[in-house]
Order: sequence, then C-alpha cells, then structure tokens
Amino acid sequence: MRILLTNDDGIDAPGINVLAGYLEENKHQVTIVAPEKEKSASSHSITINAPLRVIKKKENRYAVTGSPADCIIIAFKVILKSGCDLVISGINNGPNLGEDVLYSGTVAAAIEAMYFGFPAIAVSLCSKTINRFETAAHYISLLLDKNIQETISANEILNINVPAIPIEEIKGIKIAKTGMRKYNNFVTEKKDINGERIFWLGGDSPEWSNEDDTDIVAVRSDCISITPVAPNFTNFKSFGNLTNWLNRIKCSEILTS
Repeated sequence: MRILLTNDDGIDAPGINVLAGYLEENKHQVTIVAPEKEKSASSHSITINAPLRVIKKKENRYAVTGSPADCIIIAFKVILKSGCDLVISGINNGPNLGEDVLYSGTVAAAIEAMYFGFPAIAVSLCSKTINRFETAAHYISLLLDKNIQETISANEILNINVPAIPIEEIKGIKIAKTGMRKYNNFVTEKKDINGERIFWLGGDSPEWSNEDDTDIVAVRSDCISITPVAPNFTNFKSFGNLTNWLNRIKCSEILTS
C-alpha cells in the first residue's frame, strides 16, 4: 500500500520515523512529507503570507517549512501528484483526546487529507515523556493488516490514541466518542527579564469527563481508542429555531434599514 506519513512534531521526531520503519518492514511504500520543525498545536493553519520551501532529506523523505496542513497540500500538489492509498498523521508525541482535536496539527493534517479525498488516520501516543512509539507502531501495522483503512468513510478520519505501555499490556480496542476536558490554571502570568508581564498557555493536567464511552476512559483502561471524526460545521438542528425567528421578524425592515 502507498502510504503518506506526516505529523506536527517535525520530520526528525521519533514517532514518525518509528512508524515508517514498521510500515516499510511490512512492505508498504512510505513517503514522508512533514514539517521541517515542530508545529504542535498549529491546528489547521496554512501559510499564505510567506513562501514554502521543500527540502529533500533523502529518497521519499521531504521536509516542508510550514504547518502540517501545508505538508498535505504540498504533498498532493507537488510531490505525490498521483496520490496514495492512505494518509497517516503521527505518531504524535502526546495524546489527542477530547477537544484537543481542535488544536492538534496531527489531526488537522489528517482532515486536510480527507478534504483531498484520501482516507486518513491520526495516531497519537498518550504520553509526552514515555516514548513507547513501538507500541503504537505495532498496533497500527496490525490494524492495517486487518484493513481498517477500508472502514473509513468519505467525510471522516479516524483518530486513534494508544496508551504508552508495553505492547503486551494493551488490553483491547474500543470504539469511543470524543471526550470533554477542562484545564485548570490555563494561563500563567510571569515576568520577562525587563519586568514586563508575559503569559504562558497550557495549565495543569486536564480534568476529564468520566463517561464510559469516551476516548479518555478507553485509554485509561489500557485500551486503544478509535474515534471516527467527521468535521461538519453546520448545526442542522438549529435550522428550525432560526427559521422561526426569521419568520417572526420583518426581514424587509432589516434589508431597507
């Protein structure tokens, strides 16, 4: 299978390279197009006010001086004009659970690939300090052997989070919904060397909802979580309320005011 790999941790990050090694051992044809430098929490940003450069590191390995979404655009418009069979974004260094999918460059890259019409998976290792990328790479390889990519619908991606534990300690796989979380002390105020106020965003470890069917509960129970994510920015449930409101007001008065 022809697989495009990208991430938001940068082309030299261990996660993407461990995964590439596993996939190539399983005879997949792998191309990496990833940011030249770390672009964590870049969400779905693209570069429009500066030029992008593509740096060929070696055969089928390209660094882009932009965001993860930029990498997908460059991959399909410049490098892989004939496309691929699957896009995998990751392995991310740290979880992408709950609302973090909105900030994640890893998830955004997969969504950008979805917009290009390719099946895509975002995969994350649920620790920033325990580097068990082999666990995630091992199970992603097995899931591909079982053709998980064939389950991906046209307007969705799969967001997969893997506990940072040894391969043999994974207890199962759960199909889970996106959880909810709340950060405490999200903004920290400090002083710079000149005594001016500066602010750091991040906060303490988040508090998570405890609903049984969420991605965070799955990972806490030492299971791999798989969440189908389908971006749709229209809330059709509100059409009725808005239509009723529009019928109550005199639209002509607004248009002529």
